[in-house]
Amino acid sequence: MKVVNLLAQVDAEKCIGCKTCERVCPVLAVKIVDRVAVVDEERCRGCAACEQRCPQYAVTMVKRAEPLVVKVDLEGLDYKEIASLCRKANFNPEQIICYCTATRAEEVAAAILRGAKTPEEISLVTGVRTGCKVECIQPVLRLLRAAGINPEPPAKGWQWYGITVTAWEVPAEVKEKHGKRGFYFDEDIKVLDQVVATATSEERSDS
Repeated sequence: MKVVNLLAQVDAEKCIGCKTCERVCPVLAVKIVDRVAVVDEERCRGCAACEQRCPQYAVTMVKRAEPLVVKVDLEGLDYKEIASLCRKANFNPEQIICYCTATRAEEVAAAILRGAKTPEEISLVTGVRTGCKVECIQPVLRLLRAAGINPEPPAKGWQWYGITVTAWEVPAEVKEKHGKRGFYFDEDIKVLDQVVATATSEERSDS
């Protein structure tokens, strides 16, 4: 569960409609209307990406009148399906994949099982990617791909920073070349596999 206390507020007199805020928002909460940025208060997750990037300093983060709770409830879902999806993406379900918001893999998996099909939809309902907004795009994409979903980046957006190779995907020639230089690829994978396979508290309570 994440509690959002801030909200982006635009000074229309300073805004020049450059669309920077629209492009950097991880939940697509900002749109340019008549050359002025307009914030959807219900969608805004208070990440301050728009404020930090606005070249005209037209955005200010203000305190919400009422805090907004962001959470995907695991109740009503088959936890075995959640765990299976996480492990298919090489995550332990209880593994934190967004340190800024302390979002766990199981919550993102639950969001996907409830119908979220893009990083933006997942960010909206879980809060993931509303901290540093950089690194956690990778685990989100891994979980989506594990679910058979391959979303395309927004046509005009800067919210996606791509995906890097995981330990499981290191090419054999790279392992051979660097294996004698202090890199222990296969040993690392064994440890990571143990982490992925470790039973969660939910699974232990069911056994």
